[in-house]
Amino acid sequence: MNKNDTDPEEETLRFFATAPRPCSYLEGRDAISVFADPDATLSTALYDQLAKFGFRRSGSSLYVPACPGCSECIPVRVSVAGFVRSRNQQKIWNRNRDLTCNTLTPEFREQHFEMYERYLGNRHPHGGMDNPEPDDYMRFMTSDWCDTLFVEFCLGETPVALAVTDRLHNAASAVYTFYEPELGRRSLGTYAVLRQIELAKEMGCDWLYLGYWIRGSKKMQYKSRFRPMQAYYEGHWQPIENIPPKNPTPIRHVGAVS
Repeated sequence: MNKNDTDPEEETLRFFATAPRPCSYLEGRDAISVFADPDATLSTALYDQLAKFGFRRSGSSLYVPACPGCSECIPVRVSVAGFVRSRNQQKIWNRNRDLTCNTLTPEFREQHFEMYERYLGNRHPHGGMDNPEPDDYMRFMTSDWCDTLFVEFCLGETPVALAVTDRLHNAASAVYTFYEPELGRRSLGTYAVLRQIELAKEMGCDWLYLGYWIRGSKKMQYKSRFRPMQAYYEGHWQPIENIPPKNPTPIRHVGAVS
């Protein structure tokens, strides 16, 4: 059996919660994450199953938010077959027609790393991720058990954006995107999602996971604009239109795997 196809039912999986820490998105709130056992045998098969419960990959870890008294981080996914660009998304697509898209193996490239440093310095200064080392960068973006692609966008010969994309069994997951901060008018974050939807379609995927839509965070509102979209809310996937603007009784459901 291929390492990436390990049967997730071969062992009982444990989960561990982190200590509270300040939330990166909602001021004045604490954040707690639940991680799949780091000593377990992780694989694409397990990742695929946990993604259905809202888990994400960060480096070699699989996690889900589990913050007490808060359920603002809602996992979302786009229907690849049903997706239709909005008028504004089509404008963004047309605006970036001069970019070339290359699908690369997940290897260290100096141009990408330098762009990543500029992106963090501009978008997340003093956020705990600035001044990374090359090894930190690669540990964050990749994993030895996961099928990952680097989707590179170039203007001429120069990379201007990179989207890290994981391939699951019938889905893809948009893990992280960074781009040249001075090209903000191009809306490269939105464009990268549009291209990843097309890539997922080419790979025969049903879904593109976009991570967490945070209702109280303006910077995350763009994620809800890719329709049709489903949200994992109160224990099951449902149309995002069903999600209330604010949850009066916060609920967090974390799926268990055995």
